[in-house]
Amino acid sequence: MKKILFLALFTLASAVMYAGGYRVSLQGNKSLAMGHTGVAVVNSSELVFHNPAGLVFLENKLSISAGGFGVFSNIAYENEATGTTARTDSPMSTPVYAYASYQATDWLAFGLGVYTPYGSSVSYEDDWAGSHLINNIELQAIYVQASAAIKVNKHFSFSGGFIYVTGDVNFNKNLTRSLADLEGNRSEVTIDASGVSNTGWTVSAMFNVSEKFRLGATYRSLIRLTADEATADFENIPNSPGTPFADSGASAELPMPAEMTVGLSYEFCDKWLFAFDLNTTFWSVYESLDIEFDNPLNPDSVNPRNYKNSINARFGLQYEASDKFTLRGGYYFDESPVQAGYFAPETPRNDSNNFTAGITYKVNDRFDIDASFLFVHSIEVDASYDYYVEGGVTAPFGGTYKTNGFIPGIGMTYKL
Repeated sequence: MKKILFLALFTLASAVMYAGGYRVSLQGNKSLAMGHTGVAVVNSSELVFHNPAGLVFLENKLSISAGGFGVFSNIAYENEATGTTARTDSPMSTPVYAYASYQATDWLAFGLGVYTPYGSSVSYEDDWAGSHLINNIELQAIYVQASAAIKVNKHFSFSGGFIYVTGDVNFNKNLTRSLADLEGNRSEVTIDASGVSNTGWTVSAMFNVSEKFRLGATYRSLIRLTADEATADFENIPNSPGTPFADSGASAELPMPAEMTVGLSYEFCDKWLFAFDLNTTFWSVYESLDIEFDNPLNPDSVNPRNYKNSINARFGLQYEASDKFTLRGGYYFDESPVQAGYFAPETPRNDSNNFTAGITYKVNDRFDIDASFLFVHSIEVDASYDYYVEGGVTAPFGGTYKTNGFIPGIGMTYKL
């Protein structure tokens, strides 16, 4: 328990299925439909997230984009050696976003965004084979970002911004692989933390090589989330001397890694737009998760994670089919930062192929309806977590994991 308690809390306090590590790629319907590209695409206030420097190149003085997604995920676990299987029964999660941009002058624009890059639910059957690692998790993290963009000339712009993050999480797991009370009920713990917050920053730039060719770059800083007032509630604890489990406060810290995205967009054949983004997430800052318990009966622990940096390539196409309809499609490969021996069921993140599509219906000159769809096919992986310790003995937990996801989205764009 001591080496897993906050492991899932804070690994999953930022963990959403279908993104490398604990990063999710659902920040706008237009961008998602084009393979989650957008750092060099100027089409709406979704730029607040992807590249605020592009806000000064929007045609409208005011632009508002808002929407959400339904995440339907499935995780299947199997261990052929022991004959155990498990499948998640997770409710639909609904990450949302809202962006607004305002063109104050010809050379100055402001942007405000609220989005949920981290928020999901994962639920296994109670007392399954990996219940000593996780039973279920519910979490939400909300980002608020304010940015200002300056146009140097018709070719170049840059931007800087402030980010505020706040999150909540509730997590449940069994304490060990066998501990139970006198009635046979498995001993478990529930972790709850709310109002975990911190701040960060972002900078970006955009360069218009020509009317049809753009380059863009965005950097988001490292943000460390620290929970100093989390609670740990224990149930079904045996009433025997020396049982080291008692209700307690606790604290832990998780790095939200910095990331750098560079990309380009190119218009061709009048109605087509191609976009390419290359994203680097600096996961290597997540070396270990150190846990401190307020109650001395629950010894502090160190949970090695040893993540590696990941690089993801994203491709997108847009086609202006008519005055009313715009079609989009895309693909991106999502590389997991989890290394061999560190694969745990609360974050069953293996490499995945991601296929996207979408459409925009132009209701009138001011209002668009956006829709998108993402299919996630994770590559089947045989992996294990080798750092769970019980009674001073290491007890690896492994098996075969298969994950897939279906994620439809709907949104709107308003321009004035």
